[in-house]
Amino acid sequence: MGSRLVRTALVVTLALGGGTLAVVSPAQAAPKAFKNCTAMHKKYPHGVGKKGARDKVRGKTKPVTNFKVSTAIYNANKKLDRDKDGVACEKR
Repeated sequence: MGSRLVRTALVVTLALGGGTLAVVSPAQAAPKAFKNCTAMHKKYPHGVGKKGARDKVRGKTKPVTNFKVSTAIYNANKKLDRDKDGVACEKR
């Protein structure tokens, strides 16, 4: 027999009832959805905003600019963005 180069890739899957479930690393895990702003502020004290978001303010109030920028986390917590400005749970 001649020599052959065999290339293989290891894919970890778990067969469940005819379907497969891929095992993902923690970096690929879904972003956490917080119950409310109090819970979010424990990890992100100034809130979370999607990329390019700007805090909407009234009058002479300065906008919050030091919120965590993460579109994935924002999308998981969109319900916490009361004024729909792209920043959830903004706090000075």
